[in-house]
Amino acid sequence: MAPAPAPEPATDAAPAVLARGLCLARGAREVLAELELHIAPGQVVGLFGSNGAGKTSLLQALAGLLPVRRGELRLFGGTPAQARRSIGYVAQGVPDGAYARLRARDFVASAWRGERWGMSLSPALRAQRADAVAKALEAAAAAHLAQRGMDELSGGERQRVCIAQALVNPVRMLLLDEPLANLDPRSQRGVLDLVRELRQRQGLTVLLSAHDINPLLGVMDRVLYLAGGRGRLGSVEQVIEPVALSDLYGLPMRVARHDGYVFIHPARGFMAEDGGHCHDHAHDHAHDHSHAPSQEPGRERARHTAGDAP
Repeated sequence: MAPAPAPEPATDAAPAVLARGLCLARGAREVLAELELHIAPGQVVGLFGSNGAGKTSLLQALAGLLPVRRGELRLFGGTPAQARRSIGYVAQGVPDGAYARLRARDFVASAWRGERWGMSLSPALRAQRADAVAKALEAAAAAHLAQRGMDELSGGERQRVCIAQALVNPVRMLLLDEPLANLDPRSQRGVLDLVRELRQRQGLTVLLSAHDINPLLGVMDRVLYLAGGRGRLGSVEQVIEPVALSDLYGLPMRVARHDGYVFIHPARGFMAEDGGHCHDHAHDHAHDHSHAPSQEPGRERARHTAGDAP
C-alpha cells in the first residue's frame, strides 16, 4: 500500500479558511452543501442566517468538533485536526451548573493545554499555566475579574472570561458563537471592541455569528450569509443586497438602509419561519429560539446604531 501523502505545509501565505464543495450534516440531515470559502488570515468575518441555517455547524467544523461529510476544508494549510490547537472556540451556551463555585481564573485555567487534562502538573508547569492564564485574562481585558466567581459575573463580563479561556493556549483563529446574545448595548460594544483589538494586536482571524448585522458593520471585514443550505461570502455591499439574498433564499428579498441601520425583508408578504433573519423580535426576549411570531412579520429590526460598513 502506498504511503499517505504528506499534508500540505501551513504557511503565512495559506488562507485561514479554504473550503471547496464543503458539505456538513447533522445525522441524516444535510445542513450545508457545496460551500466555497476563502478567508484570509487576520480578517473578521460576521456569520449570519436563521436558526438552523448551519452557523453553529460551520463553527464546530472549523473547531474540529464536527466531521466534514464531503468536500475539502483547510485551515492555515492543514486539516481541521492538524489546526485544532490553533483554534479558540467559544460555544453559544454553557450547561446549567457549569460555573458553580468556579473563579474566573480557574475557569480559564481549565482549558490550558487541554490534552493534559486530568494529569498532575509539576511546579514548573503550574507556573507556566498561571502565566498563560494571567496573559489570557489581560488580553481579554478581564484581569480584574480573576478572583470573581463565574456565577457572579454579568453577561458581558462572563463573555470576556470565556474569550480569555479560548486564548489561554496560543491560537491563530477565534470562533465566537453568538457572543452578543442577551447582552445589553454597552456590553455588546465592549465585546466587539475586544474583537477589534485582538485582530489588531495579535493578528487573529475571527469568525463570529450573530442574528443582528447592524452592531458588526463597523467591525467585520466580510459577511458570510447562510440560507437554504448554501452560503455567500463577500463584502457587506456584495452580500447584503437584493440579488444575492434573493438567490440564497429562493424568493425576492429587499434591503433598506436608513440612518446607519440595515433592514432585510422579503419583497412580498411574510417570511416563513425557516427563512433567514439578521434580527427578529423573538430574539428581544429570552433568546430561547422558540420562534415566537414577530409583531412585524418578515421585518428585520436593528437594535443599535452602527458605523459605516468596511
